Amino acid sequence: MQPIIRAYRPTDLDAIYDICVRTAAAGGDARGRHTSDRMLGDVWAVPYVTREPEHAHVLDDGTGAAVGYILGTADTAAFVEWFRKEWIPATAGRFAADDPRDRDLAAVFNAPEKMLRPEFTGYPAHLHIDLLPEWQGRGHGRGLMAAFLAGLRAAGVEGVHLGMAAENEGAYTFYRKLGFHDIPVPDPGARFVGRDTGPL
Repeated sequence: MQPIIRAYRPTDLDAIYDICVRTAAAGGDARGRHTSDRMLGDVWAVPYVTREPEHAHVLDDGTGAAVGYILGTADTAAFVEWFRKEWIPATAGRFAADDPRDRDLAAVFNAPEKMLRPEFTGYPAHLHIDLLPEWQGRGHGRGLMAAFLAGLRAAGVEGVHLGMAAENEGAYTFYRKLGFHDIPVPDPGARFVGRDTGPL
């Protein structure tokens, strides 16, 4: 069976959680870092497939199993408003534990407005893309990005941005090859890039 890029399906949800945690440590495995391995997905992945499944695509290994994904929002401001009004109330109990392992992640979860920065004005969409390590370096990331950008173009969106850990040089090199350029943002722990939604 050949791997394919296809639309996200609700049956992919557990795989989305798994891929997220296994790639969340600057591209490496973050399992065991928090009181639940699903918490990272509740911040960085599952809200997007819940609100905008039309902008979520997965890499299917050919057997129906998702081994990578790209997901995001066409409108960051609207997404932040939804996250505050609906996602936090629906899922806040998962972040209630007063445990130092969860403190930083809970702070991100409870402050979605930090996604709104003036530097992103020309890039209203944003995305997250992750592939399991054994599926990286084979051109699948480019295919996922092409599918996501096509969806944004169809929705009339002209620009997209994303952020990554400052130390994730592999991801940065990948995005630069796809036409992303630096967006200067005063955040020493992160690096941000953006591009138009034209074809790759």
